[in-house]
Amino acid sequence: MAVNLVNVEQVSKVYGTRALLDGVSLGVSEGDRIGVVGRNGDGKTTLIRMLAKLEDADTGRVTHNGGLRLGVLTQHDSLDPKKTIRQEVIGDLADHEWAGSAKIRDVLTGLFGGLALPGFEHGLDTVIAPLSGGERRRIALAKLLIDEQDLIVLDEPTNHLDVEGISWLAGHLRTRRSALVCVTHDRWFLDQVCTRMWDVQRGAVHEYEGGYSDYVFARAERERIAATEESKRQNLMRKELAWLRRGAPARTSKPRYRIEAANELIADVPPPRDTSELMKFANARLGKTVFDLEDVTVQAGPKTLLTHLTWQLGPGDRVGLVGVNGAGKTSLLRALAEAARTQGDEQPAAGKVVVGKTVKLAYLSQEVSELNPNLRVLEAVQQVRDRVDLGKGREMTAGQLCEQFGFTKEKQWTPVGDLSGGERRRLQILRLLMDEPNVLFLDEPTNDLDIETLTQLEDLLDGWPGSMIVISHDRFFIERTTDKVMALLGDRALRMLPRGIDEYLERRQRMEEESTPSAAAPRTSGAPAAPAVSAQEARAAKKELQKVERQLDKLSTRETALHKQIADNATDFEKVAGLDAELRELVTERDELEMRWLELAEDA
Repeated sequence: MAVNLVNVEQVSKVYGTRALLDGVSLGVSEGDRIGVVGRNGDGKTTLIRMLAKLEDADTGRVTHNGGLRLGVLTQHDSLDPKKTIRQEVIGDLADHEWAGSAKIRDVLTGLFGGLALPGFEHGLDTVIAPLSGGERRRIALAKLLIDEQDLIVLDEPTNHLDVEGISWLAGHLRTRRSALVCVTHDRWFLDQVCTRMWDVQRGAVHEYEGGYSDYVFARAERERIAATEESKRQNLMRKELAWLRRGAPARTSKPRYRIEAANELIADVPPPRDTSELMKFANARLGKTVFDLEDVTVQAGPKTLLTHLTWQLGPGDRVGLVGVNGAGKTSLLRALAEAARTQGDEQPAAGKVVVGKTVKLAYLSQEVSELNPNLRVLEAVQQVRDRVDLGKGREMTAGQLCEQFGFTKEKQWTPVGDLSGGERRRLQILRLLMDEPNVLFLDEPTNDLDIETLTQLEDLLDGWPGSMIVISHDRFFIERTTDKVMALLGDRALRMLPRGIDEYLERRQRMEEESTPSAAAPRTSGAPAAPAVSAQEARAAKKELQKVERQLDKLSTRETALHKQIADNATDFEKVAGLDAELRELVTERDELEMRWLELAEDA
């Protein structure tokens, strides 16, 4: 029987006149991996701080098992700024001792990209004082993971980690024996790591078995049964459940609810996006040209990030952009934004960017733009416009859109200066959408947003007709809102990834293995070297690569349409047979194109 590690009994906590937690009783046992979710400000961080005895409850008590070894990652680290990374993370261990530990090597490689800590000027001997908040946070996480604990409590551990770092952390936590309690808005991470969920809402904590996918289903069913006035939220949850069940592969290895019940719950829920309808509307708003790049070079100061880039962002394209830090993701968006702002007059270091005449761009940068702190939330939105056309006959007032983004009628009269970081981020996105753009650039849009707000943002984007590029380390958000993934792998090229982020992680792993001298296999003596590709041949390969990618997009759209036709004509066996034959031919053509794409990618 699992040993109980922590007991929380009838705990309450009040701030001002608001009860964050009201008579909450919970327990954490050996082997538990618990994800904590809820809206910003509802008490998630307060709950885990009391769980770790970093904060006292007003009433009730928290008890720890005798001799409990507890590790805590808070949002503010306690590192000594005068010390080096070596002193804080490795302590007094000699080089041969820590280098001989597989666990220490795994943590350093997973969080910093190598034992030499590339990116830190003096490696392990870098002094902590001048480092950024994100760098300090990774150091604090490494220090915690190298130790042995019975229970780990983590508050937003994926902040400041890239896609690879998040993937490594999920794998690492799955293999640890320690129990885990984790607050995070990263839904992919929750599904990979957690086996139970705590949902903090209105002073109470609701418990669910399973990861995020199971939680979505259970909460949707609970809200369906609970109250009809929650219909708006219920529909959002059911829509997300529909995407989980129909879209990406199953995200939990141990479903705890009947498949039949889930299918019944979402039987009348349409797919998240009507892609063909949105594409028609996007073409009407944008015409044929959005951004055409030909032989473009992108620089950041003296550093060249991308060369010979030939690419087209078409009307209705929804692209997720991933890549290693410093490869040029943000720089590429800035170059396109600058070309759009000047209608093509401002060009990159080399090459040409053609901007469509009807392009109206909204660019959400990582920096939260400053607003007059004395403005009320509703006034800040109405500064842009009073009403917004969401397409397909949908229209919303500024107040209605505020409510959809979590600003209640009372909250709409809060001064901007009194908002939290997450609330200001929400307001920034809201103001962008109010301006009715037809092209969206979103650079890390999920920063500081809670899961409920993310779900509402995804719902809005589902019906938004236009072109979109999303840079995010939130794998769930990218898969949920975009239709294809492009990657910058640090080799000054932009690549399409037919299999999405899974393919990106596989490619990055191969690159790491190839860059390790011991992993490189010696070439057989006398074996002919692969012929070098000339610059002219490489450029020709890139152009053909773009053509093949467009053909693959068209085949994908046609394949989706054929599947729908087969489903619609399930009782007409003769018609289904004809459609099935066409589908087989299409799949064969797609396989041939993908092989050609791989050949061209190697040359390019």
